[in-house]
Amino acid sequence: MPDFRAAIFDLDGTLIDSMDVWKKIAKDFLKNRFLNLPKNYISTITPMSFPEAAEYTISLFHLSESANGIVSEWYRMAVYEYSHNIRLKPHVKEYLLYLKGLGVRLAVATASPRVLYEPVLKNNGVYGLFDAFASTDEVSKGKSHPDVYLLAASRLNVPPADCVVFEDIYTGILGAKAAGMKAYGVYDKSSAHDKAKIMAVADGYIHDFSELIGMPGVK
Repeated sequence: MPDFRAAIFDLDGTLIDSMDVWKKIAKDFLKNRFLNLPKNYISTITPMSFPEAAEYTISLFHLSESANGIVSEWYRMAVYEYSHNIRLKPHVKEYLLYLKGLGVRLAVATASPRVLYEPVLKNNGVYGLFDAFASTDEVSKGKSHPDVYLLAASRLNVPPADCVVFEDIYTGILGAKAAGMKAYGVYDKSSAHDKAKIMAVADGYIHDFSELIGMPGVK
């Protein structure tokens, strides 16, 4: 049996291959305002909630728009992609089914709102495998803090110490560890530059979920 009772998964860059979509949305959003995409913009806003990212964007570019207006625009740009085009990363469904067969409880802890995570998981046939969902929209802080992971654990009714988190970003690993959980780094090209930092603080690191299928838990 695994040495954890629950597995909590990040969505973007961990379960689904979506980071290029967000780069396109950010580029199109800024292009409409005659602005260029800064080098570290995507990596900076990735762990934030949508309102946090909107406030950061307003401050960074000195925009006169409201955060609510920016969030609404991002939603409109993203909903179609999440509902139709974004796919799971390799071997994600196999690993989820493997854990489910062992009786492990499953949750998603994401910076994306329900209007995005629900259609993409349903479209890829895995929504029903999860026992709980938590979004940074429901807590006061982003993924560099433990709040969203603790919310997911409480909805699973599993103590944090009995949970493992799978995350592709460094700040997410820090948030999971701050929650008192094990944390596994997951490779994504968008966060490859932080691989060494992730490996230094995570309990393990994988490039593909096939590495864990058939193994007796995360070791």
